[in-house]
Amino acid sequence: MKIRKLKVGGLMVIATLTFATASCKKEGCTDETAINFSEKAKKDDGSCKYEEVVSDGSTVMVSQNVTKNTTWTNDKVYVLNTRVTVVSGATLTIEAGTIIKGEVGTGPNATALIIARGGKLMAIGTSTSPIIFTTIADEIKPGQIDSPNMSAGLDGLWGGVIVLGNAPISADNPSVQIEGIPPSDQNGLYGGSDATDNSGILKYISIRHGGANIGEGNEINGLTLGGVGNGTIIENIEVVSNQDDGVEWFGGSVNVRNVIVWNAGDDALDTDQSWSGTLDNFIVIAGESTDHALEIDGPEGSFLAAHTLKNGSIKGAANSELGDFRDGARGTFENIYFFGFPNPATDGRGDLSLSGQPSMDNFASGMLNFSNIQVTLPSGVMLTDVFKNGTDVHATNVSEGANTVGADVTPFLGWTLSDKRGELTNF
Repeated sequence: MKIRKLKVGGLMVIATLTFATASCKKEGCTDETAINFSEKAKKDDGSCKYEEVVSDGSTVMVSQNVTKNTTWTNDKVYVLNTRVTVVSGATLTIEAGTIIKGEVGTGPNATALIIARGGKLMAIGTSTSPIIFTTIADEIKPGQIDSPNMSAGLDGLWGGVIVLGNAPISADNPSVQIEGIPPSDQNGLYGGSDATDNSGILKYISIRHGGANIGEGNEINGLTLGGVGNGTIIENIEVVSNQDDGVEWFGGSVNVRNVIVWNAGDDALDTDQSWSGTLDNFIVIAGESTDHALEIDGPEGSFLAAHTLKNGSIKGAANSELGDFRDGARGTFENIYFFGFPNPATDGRGDLSLSGQPSMDNFASGMLNFSNIQVTLPSGVMLTDVFKNGTDVHATNVSEGANTVGADVTPFLGWTLSDKRGELTNF
């Protein structure tokens, strides 16, 4: 029996896992990354085990990279107890309704699922059977969507999901190391020259309570997309209570549809390094720790592509800002509705700003464009109080008014934790 005590908020959660004794041949296993590693082993006799099934057959402990085509089935719960990578040439298939849990860890011990360049993730959930990534402290079982014990405010209890590809990025080098993964792990490299690169299919996936810290100011996002190509299909994604950003793009060309981020600990949606795809239909529900609903960064190298965010509804919170467009940000932002943000005149938050002259220049030249933006303003607040640096100048495009633009909430009903907890009633 293995007992782990996990401090979750003000509670102490005890996770108990009962294991069958690992079976080894006489000499044992010499691979120290294996579950049944033995310091006394004289040689590797082929008995190494990387996925160990709990004695009742309901749980699989995953402690090794996925190096060959593998399927995770929905009749078991898969527990990541290390950083697990689907390496180049391998495909991980996850059945609809499967639950994956990450053990608690920080620093180099943070758990995460990484799809390396050349690897593929075929994770195709459905509107009745989503694939759920969560923490080991979560008592959710196959067939459930809502957790029986987890508060939506708990974050940082494991890492997250990281997909890396060979599509172009704007950086000093054509390929760089993704944030959140130690430089010593070469599976963390992303970027290349293939805009059509294919990292698989991600559909109907809910990622919860992640964002473990691996170092000062270096947390893992709920869903990280680094250099992901437009041959990849990503749609119907939920991120709940991630300690860092909800979804962050680092370059790449992938198009994404139907995303909801609730209670991000930093930014809800963050774009970097000239991501050149489109996000169509999204909802942001800010939490008390959410910094920016949108953080849009400019290119870091000579590659100067731009992206589009359209058809979004964004609900603010007391400490959040609509958006920060930084360091030469560029792109098109259209049909977006903001509401529920604080008064920038009294709270020092609740505005949308252009940071730095390059972003202002791009706005003036049309490389950064806002179209059909609506906002519900606090009492007594003017558009110029909220939309800084001249972003209110498009009189027909940025306006105060009712919600006549924004997201279609229908794709998020039934399968998301956000819906189960009643967070979508105002959309």
